[in-house]
Amino acid sequence: MSEYWWVVGSLGAVAAAVGLSLWWPMRAAMRRSRLAGARRNFHLQRERLEMKFIQLAQAAAKPGAPRWSDCEFENDVAYVRNRSTGELAAFVPVTIALEDPDGLAIQSALENLRCGTAVFRFDREHWETDGVALLNLTPAEAIRFYRDNLEIVAQEVGK
Repeated sequence: MSEYWWVVGSLGAVAAAVGLSLWWPMRAAMRRSRLAGARRNFHLQRERLEMKFIQLAQAAAKPGAPRWSDCEFENDVAYVRNRSTGELAAFVPVTIALEDPDGLAIQSALENLRCGTAVFRFDREHWETDGVALLNLTPAEAIRFYRDNLEIVAQEVGK
């Protein structure tokens, strides 16, 4: 029986090689499946997320700073993955209208509008937001700015 040890060792090595060769395609398929589910969930939860985003952003306003009087969400969505943690996020372009702390409109219509990117995080089975907006950056600019940390995994252009 001891003369067959090399057969058992060879079979173990072959099994390990097959397992490793299948690991990457299986991992890629699981990521694609997870992303497809996350995208579906984002659209199902989007209205709730936008409301929560506005509430949290307005609650985080500092005293004396301009307040948000309105926030317009565009239909485009860029899905990104954190390179180190694998966490998914959705970047949505927004236009934020500001008013001064006294509740008066800022002098010109152009002065009170700010473009930005609303950030939504995918946490296991649902999307969350912290009310964080990357001001003065479109999603494409934000992805370029954070290119060392983020990779784009999908993009949807609204109609």
